[in-house]
Amino acid sequence: MSSDTNGNLILIADDNREICEFLQDAVLEPAGYSVRVVGDGMSALTLARELEPVLVLTDHQMPNLTGIELARRLHRDHPGIPVIMITGESTEKLAIDALRAGVADYFVKPFDPDELLKAVKWAIQTAGTRERGVPVVQTSSLNQRVQELETLAMIGRAVTAMLDLDQVLSAVLDAAIKLTDAEEGSLLLLDEESGELYMRASKNFDQDFAQTFRLRVQDSLAGQVIAGGKPVFLDETAPQKIKTAYLVHSLVYVPLRVRGHIIGVLGVDNRQAGRTFTGDHLTVLTAMADYAAIAIENAKLFQASEGERHKLESILTEIRNGVLVVDQENKVILINPTARETLKIEGNPIGERIFDLIDNDQIAGLLRMGGSQPRREELETAEGRVFHALCTRVEEIGQVIVMQDITHLKELDRIKSEFVTTVSHDLRSPLTAILGYVELIERAGEVNDQQSEFIRRVQTSVEQITNLVTDLLDLGRIEAGLDTTKERTQIVTLGRQSVEGLRSLADKKKILLDVSFPDDSLYIFGDSVRIRQMIGNLLENAIKYTDEEGKIRLEIQAEEDQVFIRVKDNGPGIPAADLPYLFDKFFRASNIPEAMPGTGLGLSIVKSIVEGHNGRIWVNSRLGEGTEFIVVLPLHRLQEE
Repeated sequence: MSSDTNGNLILIADDNREICEFLQDAVLEPAGYSVRVVGDGMSALTLARELEPVLVLTDHQMPNLTGIELARRLHRDHPGIPVIMITGESTEKLAIDALRAGVADYFVKPFDPDELLKAVKWAIQTAGTRERGVPVVQTSSLNQRVQELETLAMIGRAVTAMLDLDQVLSAVLDAAIKLTDAEEGSLLLLDEESGELYMRASKNFDQDFAQTFRLRVQDSLAGQVIAGGKPVFLDETAPQKIKTAYLVHSLVYVPLRVRGHIIGVLGVDNRQAGRTFTGDHLTVLTAMADYAAIAIENAKLFQASEGERHKLESILTEIRNGVLVVDQENKVILINPTARETLKIEGNPIGERIFDLIDNDQIAGLLRMGGSQPRREELETAEGRVFHALCTRVEEIGQVIVMQDITHLKELDRIKSEFVTTVSHDLRSPLTAILGYVELIERAGEVNDQQSEFIRRVQTSVEQITNLVTDLLDLGRIEAGLDTTKERTQIVTLGRQSVEGLRSLADKKKILLDVSFPDDSLYIFGDSVRIRQMIGNLLENAIKYTDEEGKIRLEIQAEEDQVFIRVKDNGPGIPAADLPYLFDKFFRASNIPEAMPGTGLGLSIVKSIVEGHNGRIWVNSRLGEGTEFIVVLPLHRLQEE
């Protein structure tokens, strides 16, 4: 030191005024030290060279010069001035850098003032020996601590960066052997099925031995670790005899824990006599075991994730349905080959906006429609293929479109419809002839009562067949799109006409027809004959299946740009199991009496008419309470023409 006046001077370098005042007033000056304070690293370096204080207390993050750099320069130019670092950071890298820079001690805020004062006194006492180059007792332990921290940091990076489990476990064993100065290292995992331990990784073992190694959990040191969950630390002086599958003189086994469950053992050993392990070795090995357990768990999770990903990828690649997934901003997350081919998307579309990739108004419309309910659409490609597209919203992900190829189904439906239409048309003439000749029988001569009953039954059967043929022809024309006569028409007028046409039928059963119509200003664009037929079919069904003195309500009302038509009765209702099939051709509810006449085509015709007018229909029904059919059609305004 240059003078006695500086024999107790401590220099504080910190840009935090409160910390500086606390150190000066509450820690150092009461202990008899004089204090100088600076707020940046370069000023601290200059003053330290000029004043030669007995010690420098420094923060790490300071203007002009960091605490690490200040310590490094002082250690190089003035090794007799010890440096203690106080910092708010708590990373292994910073600790390693500080020790390499020659820092005498290292404190993390908040710190214990008494511990800091002890460190200050110790650093000042050992400063003279440092300056003369005399070894200090703690030098070797500091170097060892630096090596341990460096190794642990390296293993930590390996565990988080490597996906190859063999590489990670090999690195862990290398580090364990290096830090414990052991001859051999092994990682044993428990086979849950056999109850045996097998060697998952090893270092400095014979390869054949490692591959065939199997150890029963019972009566083994590794088994004790598995059973008790505590490390085993033994050498030649231990009272317990070392029992292993091979001859060793000292060993350490520590458990591998994954979420509280022990899955194996990490161990190091020495075959040479006289080589032992210490408590520090046990601490290091425990840390290595934690890293190994994390690596094994990460590998299992990654392998499971990769397995599921490969399964999903194989399914999506081989499936003949098109699958498209977009995020909440309509950017492509996933698309399979069928969807690429259908939508004619080339290149890598992942991350691109789907609207920039496709020229398909139907798919774009499904995505833009939004809403929580699934949306459906049929789309036809230029090659003549027909797809049923179902768009579903997935919370926190986006939307999924599944496109099912229904080309063959549409073709079968077309062939069937053509066949039914042809047969129905060809049946009209012979049915008319049969009915005509039956009517002439009574004119040809007198018939008895039994013959008259037979004639009536024939007439009834022919009429039923004729009605069926008429319905089939109607359905065929509607599905084929041959009803093209659409015009702007008043929906309320059509409702009134339907009610008046069926009032006499309702009166026969003493059924009350209750109607609720707005003014006549509601217009739709459609075929007035078919719309009246649709309303009439719903009303006729309600009258047919409602008991005498029942009640039926027809309600027409507008909501925004739509017209709602509701037909509600208090009849027997429809079984829940029948509801999904109610609009299928020839389907009749299971609770309809067999004697009740009907073709099973009325609701199919209704649904076809509704869909032909861009509408929707659904049914609400409960057994014993009645049924309500709801039809929604788009309103037509003058500016839409």
